[in-house]
Amino acid sequence: MRLSFLEPLYAEPGPFASVYLDTSRDVEHPERAIALRWQRLRDRLTRQGVEPALLEVLEEVVGADTEVPGTHGQAIFAAHGTLLLDGELPRPPAHDSAHYSTLPDAMPLVTQHVPEIPYLAVTVHYGGLPTAETHGWVTLDAEAGNWPASNVTPGDRLHLRVAVATWHRTAVRLGHQLDEWARRVHADAVVMGGDKWASNVLIRRLPHALRDRVVRVAGSTSSDTGRALLEPQLNTVFHGRMAAHDRALVDIFIGRHALHGAATEGLSATVAALQRGQVAALLLNHLPGRSQRLWAGPQPTLLTLTEEELISFGVRAPREEPADEALVRTLVGTGAELVVVAESELKLDEGVGALLRYADPGTPS
Repeated sequence: MRLSFLEPLYAEPGPFASVYLDTSRDVEHPERAIALRWQRLRDRLTRQGVEPALLEVLEEVVGADTEVPGTHGQAIFAAHGTLLLDGELPRPPAHDSAHYSTLPDAMPLVTQHVPEIPYLAVTVHYGGLPTAETHGWVTLDAEAGNWPASNVTPGDRLHLRVAVATWHRTAVRLGHQLDEWARRVHADAVVMGGDKWASNVLIRRLPHALRDRVVRVAGSTSSDTGRALLEPQLNTVFHGRMAAHDRALVDIFIGRHALHGAATEGLSATVAALQRGQVAALLLNHLPGRSQRLWAGPQPTLLTLTEEELISFGVRAPREEPADEALVRTLVGTGAELVVVAESELKLDEGVGALLRYADPGTPS
């Protein structure tokens, strides 16, 4: 998983205000509910020492996601009177939270983006007889996204009405158009729902490589919900699945590790590789909890297991930080990716490993 969407968070030094709250609109009087939630968080931030000007910056965007229907949440980050990031959460946070700290509390946002599977969703509707000789229209909707974040931030949508008499011929052109689109977004799958006859016509005209990635789904295929196209079906298809890109990184790690190549495992060796900017992808069996701690300096690569080691690097004011906050900053600051892999797939020493950009005599083992 690439973390470049978090880069705006680290453009300014801290301290940072990090807010997560439920902004669902499937309840009675949602605006009132959101206002009450925010007031509790505002009071909490005030007690933590947040100045009124920064609170006003946060308040301006709280609940501003009025165009997103249904259950969802909001993640907001600000520092020094400036809004840094306002992101939608596919699921409401388990608990509303607000933190004012030297590093942004970004891991809950990352967690809701994992595994970030790119896809195309396509629905084809036709209510007439399954023959090209009748009158009527075939309606097609298509949308690209990255699951699960796209549930509440759907991408651009293609909408077409095609005369059923020309559907067979038009499907050839559409097949190539969808193939180009899938290549552009590196889609792992094409999730297709709707009318069986019209969908089959389109599927048979897709290029072979794309046809093999089609997943047919049943159920409601409404296209005007304001949420992701085929959202319920996407959640069923992708639940528990790893993105193909991440799977490839895991396979490379396994191969390199077996040959004692550019890969490392265990907490100490992995942190040492992060200090050197060697890590191309950090592999974790579990995302770290806030109770785990690391020592961090002013630069992303200044990350250690002990205070003494950080002082030895010349850091005059070492800080002990939650491991999740420190790791995310280091990954974003060094351009490294994050891969969460189940222990059943790959059990890592101490639950952590890294695929390296290079190995040299100084690489820790």
